[in-house]
Amino acid sequence: MPGPAFTLDFEASHGHAVPVAEGVWRLTCNNPSPFTFHGTNSYIIGQGKTVAVLDPGPENDAHFEALMRALKGKTVSHIFISHTHRDHSPLARRLKAETGALTVAEGPHRAARPLHEGETNPFAESSDMEFQPDIVLADGGVIEADGFALRAIHTPGHTANHSAFSLEETGIVFSADHVMAWATTIVAPPDGSMSDFMASVDKMMERTRDRIYFPGHGGPIAEPASFLRALRTHRRMRERAVLERIRNGDRTIAAMVEAIYARTDKRLHGAAALSVLAHLEDLVERGEVLTEGPTALSGRYWPA
Repeated sequence: MPGPAFTLDFEASHGHAVPVAEGVWRLTCNNPSPFTFHGTNSYIIGQGKTVAVLDPGPENDAHFEALMRALKGKTVSHIFISHTHRDHSPLARRLKAETGALTVAEGPHRAARPLHEGETNPFAESSDMEFQPDIVLADGGVIEADGFALRAIHTPGHTANHSAFSLEETGIVFSADHVMAWATTIVAPPDGSMSDFMASVDKMMERTRDRIYFPGHGGPIAEPASFLRALRTHRRMRERAVLERIRNGDRTIAAMVEAIYARTDKRLHGAAALSVLAHLEDLVERGEVLTEGPTALSGRYWPA
């Protein structure tokens, strides 16, 4: 299926900070997995002695020590959190205790919708339910210090509390897990919402002056406008593939996944099933697909 020009060309440089733009350094945690690629990217942002840290990462001793080495001689005023999955936010507690910095985010973790009766959240253990930001930053809100100004861009979809952040006057956006160069974003109900995700893609496409994205995993996206167009097309084609499978007689998500993701690593089929569920939630809400009861992994589906 055609889509964005994904790239796996990325040198993680675990354990030390590398400059990626003027006043921006990236440290990648050594927590590789099928969901995190080579690990979670943390960013140090600022032109002077006062800096911010974006997404300090998971509770990982080696990564914390690498952050502290990179921050030596600097004052950390703020710790920005793009969203509250455990590969992004837990280390904020230790970093805050060490530096006295204020944490900033859209809000604490929450699901995109309530659980249906009898439903469990398959990503519950991946969510940092303890995180509570010191500063709740509204969409478009700016935190400014001597050497940086970061603006929040609320981009729900991957999680309900996901934010990207733009480094003002630079064209740089930290896209976190909303847009990544190495793979499509997991959108897994009830934490995630496909309709929210697509609206967030459209929202980012309206930002015509952005020139580069630094994501939460993997390398940068140098042409974000064309990448977003391809990403939106890819998601719409995936939606059409789901509709086609239903029109051809598939009634279960398991059958759809076997057909649509035939070339995908089977270790990712569980996540793929949740992605299909996310598309189905959107399609049922729009009246294009029918089901009995709530849209669920175990449900059966018919064309409208």
